[in-house]
Amino acid sequence: MENEGINRRKFLGATAAVGLGALAHPSFSARVFGANDRVVMGIIGAGGRGRGVMQEFIQQGAEFAAVCDVYRVNTELGMETAGAKAKPYADHRELLDRKDIDAVLIATPEHWHHRHLIDAVRADKDAYCEKPMSHSIEEGEDMVKEVRKTDRIVQIGMQRRSSPPVIEAKGLIDQGTLGQIDLVRAEWYWNMELRTRPVLRDLLDWERFVGPARKQSFDPVRFRNWRYFWDFSGGNMTDQGTHLIDVIQWLTGVTQPVAAHCYGAVYKLVPSETPDTFVATFEYPHFTCTWTLCYSSSFEDGWAITFQGRKATLEMCEAGYRVYPEPWAGDHFTRPAPAVEKLPGGLTQTGPHIANFLDCVKSRQQPNATVEIGHQAVRTLHLANIAGQKKTRAALGEDGVTVTA
Repeated sequence: MENEGINRRKFLGATAAVGLGALAHPSFSARVFGANDRVVMGIIGAGGRGRGVMQEFIQQGAEFAAVCDVYRVNTELGMETAGAKAKPYADHRELLDRKDIDAVLIATPEHWHHRHLIDAVRADKDAYCEKPMSHSIEEGEDMVKEVRKTDRIVQIGMQRRSSPPVIEAKGLIDQGTLGQIDLVRAEWYWNMELRTRPVLRDLLDWERFVGPARKQSFDPVRFRNWRYFWDFSGGNMTDQGTHLIDVIQWLTGVTQPVAAHCYGAVYKLVPSETPDTFVATFEYPHFTCTWTLCYSSSFEDGWAITFQGRKATLEMCEAGYRVYPEPWAGDHFTRPAPAVEKLPGGLTQTGPHIANFLDCVKSRQQPNATVEIGHQAVRTLHLANIAGQKKTRAALGEDGVTVTA
């Protein structure tokens, strides 16, 4: 679950601000749903992130009738959130068999997303699937195809797609405020520790947790820290990277890179497999993008994206965004007054994204983060992981599937 604080480093400069004109925002309803038109849901994966998103859904008027998890501790906590009418399940297929459930929230480890999402749409359920959408490029391609065989509404949990300030920033770029963008930098810095909370083995269905991954013996470190092991996840490259690369590709109007390079390692979070520190570089047709993460230092705490254009630079973080015109009038430690400033905070709030999904469940319109968009975002990060694992340049074919490395 994200715990994103305001990136103080990004916005220590002057405070001059220029108001923005009205820009198009994603459609979402502010009303509380009535008793007769509530969306009835089930949750598959009731861990910390799942329960947090579940609470947001309830605040938006959804009702949870079912809770499914492989760990009974999570199931019980999810039941407390859902309320007395909800029923518990260990097998997601039994939950999906229920005809009274309109939609599901999928918040399982990503090695399960492929199976859970496809089973959901085949069972005529709409789905809100947490990011990263897939565990591989091939899985993502299959998920898009299977979803589009149905008329189901699928929203991927990349909530910046529904953030008004991010949409305003896109409007500025579309208007040509930055000019030609030659370099984009994405960064994420936290000081993290491995999770060490004990696992109640008799309450965990380990075999079901492992599921489609290779068979392996129970390991509490792998269960608590599944995101740091290749069998279950693409690591922070795909987890945090999906958020930032999606914004970058969206705001620059591209859907895939030409190639990726990557180097990373595990320096602190031993015995993790996925790097806790890395630098990835992406070749796009008209600009270069870097993506840097370090989980052993909170310097510049949080995430940030910087779009460097020939006319101006736009920097964005959890607090909001600022635009600095060329030429730069400050130095490394002193920022000049921005030409445009929007600092509302909370750029990653989930509420608007959930409201957009619930509205689309009722209207049958496509949501802000479709399955295609989810696939395009994480595909770029899968490419970087391939480059890092093979220690070479990984090129993506024009078909968006073929990788040469």
